[in-house]
Amino acid sequence: MTVRFRGKVFLAAFIVGAVSAMAAGLVLQAWIRRLTVERIEATLSAETRLAAELLTRNPALPLDQLDEEADRMGRLAGVRVTLVADDGRVLGDSTEDGAALAAMENHGRRPEIQAARARPEVLIRRYSTTTDYDTLYAVVRIDHPTIAFVRLSLPLTEVADQQWAVLWLVVAGVAASLPVAALCAWLVSAPIGRRVEAIALVARRYATGDLTRPAAGYGDDELGEVARALDATVHELGRRVDDLAHDRRHLRAILSGMVEGVVVLDPQGRLVMANDAASGMLKLDGDSTGRRYQEWMRQPELFAQIAHALDGEAPGGVEFVLARDPSRTCVSRAAPAGEPEGGAILVLHDISDLRRADRVRRDFVANVSHELRTPLTAIRGYVEALLDDPPPPEQSRRFLEIIARHSIRMERLVKDLLRLARLDAGQETPDMVECDLGSVLQGVIADLTGPIDQRRSQVEVRLAAGARTVVSDPAKLHDVLRNLIENAVNYAPEGGHVVVEAEREPLALVLRVLDNGPGIPLADLTRVFERFYRVDKSRSRAPGGTGIGLAIVKHLVELLGGAVTAGSRAEGGAVFTVRLPQADGKG
Repeated sequence: MTVRFRGKVFLAAFIVGAVSAMAAGLVLQAWIRRLTVERIEATLSAETRLAAELLTRNPALPLDQLDEEADRMGRLAGVRVTLVADDGRVLGDSTEDGAALAAMENHGRRPEIQAARARPEVLIRRYSTTTDYDTLYAVVRIDHPTIAFVRLSLPLTEVADQQWAVLWLVVAGVAASLPVAALCAWLVSAPIGRRVEAIALVARRYATGDLTRPAAGYGDDELGEVARALDATVHELGRRVDDLAHDRRHLRAILSGMVEGVVVLDPQGRLVMANDAASGMLKLDGDSTGRRYQEWMRQPELFAQIAHALDGEAPGGVEFVLARDPSRTCVSRAAPAGEPEGGAILVLHDISDLRRADRVRRDFVANVSHELRTPLTAIRGYVEALLDDPPPPEQSRRFLEIIARHSIRMERLVKDLLRLARLDAGQETPDMVECDLGSVLQGVIADLTGPIDQRRSQVEVRLAAGARTVVSDPAKLHDVLRNLIENAVNYAPEGGHVVVEAEREPLALVLRVLDNGPGIPLADLTRVFERFYRVDKSRSRAPGGTGIGLAIVKHLVELLGGAVTAGSRAEGGAVFTVRLPQADGKG
């Protein structure tokens, strides 16, 4: 179980108090023991000298009374008294009488007796084989006719008993002091524990992101200073983290909104980050992060460029076609990421639209040149024929009619190009009104009477109920239908059948122009609305055609808010569908 800070402070204070009390008790016990031993030694030495003095003053004491004298002194002093002759015989002993006294071994070799031969007074402690105790001996050499040494001994069991008594007193004192120590420890630890708990609570709140400062202060001591320093550090880090998060959000938004792909590599060439555009271009997934670029990149053209950037160089740009999407062309530029992190940054620019626009521009220039060269060549030829050798009037008239027809074709081409340019520039605006679709179709058919009769085509109009009225721009709707019907008549065979249908759908009017011509291959369906694009390259152009009618149709329909699509009929022929939005679905 984890001990909380307050408990640790309490235990520390309590243990310090208890150990201090125990140490004081042990020191007191040792001191008392020392004093006791010194007192006993001094008392025993004094009693020994006193006994020696008494015996010295009584030199005529008979030999048979020495034992009784030893017994009397022992009773008076409360110690063992032994009287020893110079040769070591025991002449009297307060603890032995009669035969036992006579049987006592010679004390001449006892350490205290041998020491007393060299010094007048000896105090020594040793183990007594007679009493089986540690015993304190005091010996004094005396001047007596019979007695040479007076020895007083005291077993140290009394000292041991006193030491145990002192030890129990120390233990009792320590036990009595423990509650006081616990109370003092609690009083000391309680306020510190509350302050630490308050600081920990603030820290936990900070960890959840709530950096509101606490209402209460931290105190004026060192703990308060540490808490205030940490508090200031947390708020500073919080401010910096907010700034970093704000900058990271901005950077992520910028990178996500960029059409250019951005790839960041670390110094080892491992992927660190790629924005959405780069992920789409290179077909990256979540597993690519942290892997070297050779493992996930399928563009070998970029390997040398990235290697140079990782080496700190600034390589030139590389143009390449995406391996996983050949329809897209990109330009890559790499640069070192800089110190201290290192690595490289790869930027991918999608130039597919630029290349496509450049191709369209070149095709457009080539097609316009071709469209103009054909009638100009014819006009120049007939003019030279008229100038070099004037033909008969009938032939001259025919030449002039051909020149006029090609001039009209050139004029129409120029008008269509100008119209297309205005549509591209957004210079035409729709004038939305409610108009009669039948009247618009009658006007278109009337305008195309010549081409229809020339190809002996049949144009059939089918207007469903509720489809006669449409909200649109009549002039632009007229141009749309004229180009679609003219295109159908030109591509239908001689005597072909062209059908114009109109029906109502919810919130839309659907127009269809169908023919029974060769139809449109699937590969060309997405390109028929390009300028000068022809499905049948070998087919000669119909008289008066410019090759950009369907492009004008697409622009006009989009200007009206609708959409136009092309398709092939199952029974043969092509179908063009125009879908025009209607606000209420009724026209």
